[in-house]
Amino acid sequence: MGFWRALFRLGLLGLLLALLAAGVGAWLALTPTGALEAEPRTVDIPAQAGVLAIARRLREAEVVRSAEAFVALSVLSGSARGLRAGEYEFPRGTTMLAALRMLESGKVRLHPVLHPEGATLAELARTIEGQRLVPAADVLRAAADPAFLNTVGVEGPSLEGYVFPDTYYFTRGLTAEQILARTVQRLRAKLTPEIVARARERGLDVHELLTLASIIEREAVVHDERRLISAVFWNRLQLGMPLQADPTVQYAVRKERQALTRADLATDHPFNTYTRPGLPPGPIASPGMAAIEAALDPAPVKYLYFVASDDHRHHFSMTVAEHNAAVARYRLARTR
Repeated sequence: MGFWRALFRLGLLGLLLALLAAGVGAWLALTPTGALEAEPRTVDIPAQAGVLAIARRLREAEVVRSAEAFVALSVLSGSARGLRAGEYEFPRGTTMLAALRMLESGKVRLHPVLHPEGATLAELARTIEGQRLVPAADVLRAAADPAFLNTVGVEGPSLEGYVFPDTYYFTRGLTAEQILARTVQRLRAKLTPEIVARARERGLDVHELLTLASIIEREAVVHDERRLISAVFWNRLQLGMPLQADPTVQYAVRKERQALTRADLATDHPFNTYTRPGLPPGPIASPGMAAIEAALDPAPVKYLYFVASDDHRHHFSMTVAEHNAAVARYRLARTR
């Protein structure tokens, strides 16, 4: 009788211990750490890391309370060998079970990269570096690499103008080439066969279309002036007049969005449209669809000149005398 009573007590003790272990396990799995109750945590899981190494990283970052418990949970769920590498942002209140589900799904952190209309490759490179994705120097190197340009089907000297302006979302760990390839693919999707055909009807290939559109993009401030500015450039091209577009000189002398001097305007450079006739060798920035449409559909006007009338609009003229008068008015207004 005593034997069975002792055995019963032992079994009861075992059951209590099992229930206690289950309770502790449930608490570990379903209750966020103190750190995650206070703020989100970001953890970088390297490629080829095993479940134990991952568990230790999560413990060090205070995403989980116990590395051993995380390993046990991942083994029980059958995902110990299927956890994915990448940068993860665990929001406030994330439990160990939720963290495991994130690593199973590969729901890595996405970094937004805004590339607005009229922005240059140099500006894009700085934005990408600012998100700690890839060094700016690597982006610029890849953007001018002939082998990479051939891979993405760009015939110009760089990807300038071939990066479609948009907001992109990238994961950390991508190469500069992978990031840039995605932006070029977005442009290819926008340049429909109809747009390419319309460009050919005007005597432009894709490179020339993007070149002209990029200049229009950098000159125009308000939407309803794009077709007027396009008309000025088309009229000048047809007459053999230099475009005399300040943004091309800014690009040549590397003065992004800065005032130019007389010496700058006289600089002998392939992108200086004051000293060289016709279109420059390539785009000077990323044109949006509105600028591309304006390049293909200039306004039916005979303007040959324009000058700023304020910070947003321009005054358009057909004669040099009218243009000079507009310039004088603008300079007088600036001195007041």
